[in-house]
Amino acid sequence: MGPPTLTFRIASEEWEFEQIHRLNYATFVEEIPQHPPNPQRRLVDRFHADNTYVIAVHGDRLVGMAAVRDKRPFSLDAKLANLDAYLPPHRSPCELRLLAVRREYRHPGVFRGLMLTIAELWDRQRYDLAVMSGTTRQLKLYEQLGFAPFGPLVGTADARFQPMYLTRQAYEGLRARSQAWRDAGARPAPAGAPVNLLPGPVAISAVVREALARRPVSHRSRDFMDLFADTQCHLCRLVGARAAAIFTGSGTLANDVIAGQLSLLHRPGLILANGEFGNRLIDHAARFGLSFRVLRADWGQPFAPGDLSHLVADPAEIGWVWAVHCETSSGVLNDLAGLTGLCAAAGVHLCVDCNSSIGTVPVDLRDVYLASGVSGKGLGAFAGLAVVFYNHDLPSAMPTLPRYLDLGMYAAHGGVPFTMSSNLLDALHTALVHRRSSRYEEIRARSSSLRADLGRAGLRLVVPEEHASPAVITIGLPETVSSVRVGDELHAAGYLIGYRSAYLAERNWIQICLMGEADQAPLEPLVEALARGCRTCWPRTATRSPYSYAHAADRRDGG
Repeated sequence: MGPPTLTFRIASEEWEFEQIHRLNYATFVEEIPQHPPNPQRRLVDRFHADNTYVIAVHGDRLVGMAAVRDKRPFSLDAKLANLDAYLPPHRSPCELRLLAVRREYRHPGVFRGLMLTIAELWDRQRYDLAVMSGTTRQLKLYEQLGFAPFGPLVGTADARFQPMYLTRQAYEGLRARSQAWRDAGARPAPAGAPVNLLPGPVAISAVVREALARRPVSHRSRDFMDLFADTQCHLCRLVGARAAAIFTGSGTLANDVIAGQLSLLHRPGLILANGEFGNRLIDHAARFGLSFRVLRADWGQPFAPGDLSHLVADPAEIGWVWAVHCETSSGVLNDLAGLTGLCAAAGVHLCVDCNSSIGTVPVDLRDVYLASGVSGKGLGAFAGLAVVFYNHDLPSAMPTLPRYLDLGMYAAHGGVPFTMSSNLLDALHTALVHRRSSRYEEIRARSSSLRADLGRAGLRLVVPEEHASPAVITIGLPETVSSVRVGDELHAAGYLIGYRSAYLAERNWIQICLMGEADQAPLEPLVEALARGCRTCWPRTATRSPYSYAHAADRRDGG
């Protein structure tokens, strides 16, 4: 028997009503002090007999609820004299009350399912207006759903509420234009479908998921080669590169391909490292026996072109530079334009790891020698395809390189010397074709708003906004708080964030990433949960991440 599913319905059973009374108590006595406590830990609403309860049930446990009532006087009638004077014209109003969700289920899947079920009830009863008293803690969420505030605040000093209403017109418009409502209209999200804020795998749109599920075709077929060529064109246009080679693999493979090409230059180089992925470039180069120097900066500190101008002044000493554009371990965004200009002026080849920047910020690779990218992350497709961009004529296939890593062999065989999944390619192509021109601005605006909310909550951001990728927000937690414990708690609450990587756990950092398909789910509950976790002071212990990576020591001249 499989795990219990999350279902939404109108309450009708005695055990459901009993759990409603207990969730009512937990929410409006213990969490929001609106009513006095009692030893039974049970609160029966005064309008219980008239309420229609919309509930979310996981197995045999009630995890969320809301009450709808259309009998006057409403509870708001007792709080605001002459309530109808504040309201637009209406004929069939209702009142929405007692919206409550257990802490560990507070993610958009549960909220959307409740809203969808309320919408079905709204349509069935032909309501044309809904009123509610919205807790001031969630006003932004209610306004995103179309509720308009009116009148003065009501309640007590410990439990303040804003009267709000939702018109039929606002409700219909919201369903038409809001992605969140379209998702809910298709099907309620199940328990276990939390908000994906990971650096990978990322949230993926429905149209890209459909492309992955299409019938596979042979990588030797004309249809495949046409799709392959068009995907290459889209990739090149996105970053301004002359050519793009596509491999089956990850960003690590793409960087191994770059290391292989650098080995053919027989010239010393310079690697920039200001985080975990700069350290991994050192490891790539060391495994290929390259001769190189290393320039380091502190994690979270960007490189400026002036930091290395003296090091690349003589191409005989430094023939290539290899750097990370978005250093995902901290979120710092290194100055790609500055590095490109400096290396071009000095006649030095520049190679860049752009795995976490392509698709999240504008990337210009016109004057870059080699750059790596991936199908997942900012491009919004499934992981499994690696990309190497280049702007020069390639050498012929080189027997000194492993066949799978030989960029020249790929070029000599039309880009597809080995088997490649048409499904992964189709998904990447679909993601590129459906990219919105406003995507960069959407990420930046959401990131700026979220960073401001985190700052107001007293949380420390590792990288200031002017040096950070908008798609990676890294938060340094106090020493008294365990990042792993906080991450586990947020996971239980329905938010997937970065925290399990060894380099994050060792620094007591967590990350919120905005790389995947834009999800308009409100993030205020995430910020509140983070702030609450820091106040709770979940103790930090000597917890080592189950995911670890050992990088090679620096390799100096002579390798």
